Amino acid sequence: MPERREEIMEVVMTLIMHGGDARSSAMEAIHAARDNDFEQAQKKLDGADASIKQAHEVQTAMLAKEASGENVEISLLLIHAEDHLMNAMTYRDLAEEMIELYKRVN
Repeated sequence: MPERREEIMEVVMTLIMHGGDARSSAMEAIHAARDNDFEQAQKKLDGADASIKQAHEVQTAMLAKEASGENVEISLLLIHAEDHLMNAMTYRDLAEEMIELYKRVN
């Protein structure tokens, strides 16, 4: 069972880390767009996408285990990590919309 706990903690930390990276990249994309650097803004959005993809791969592997009948331990930390990732994904989508608005205004 300790191995399983360590595996869940690794998933939790991976989701939080990549979620945080994605959110930071999305914020940097907005700042770049505000400065009329739309090329940099796109690079930062691409970076956010890459971080979300990495987190999503870990999340999908965990979901596949559960779907195959393996018990997945649910903890407050796991819920927090999932929430962190979902917020990052929302932030990324909003960043894309804000960049489009900056393009129109400028």
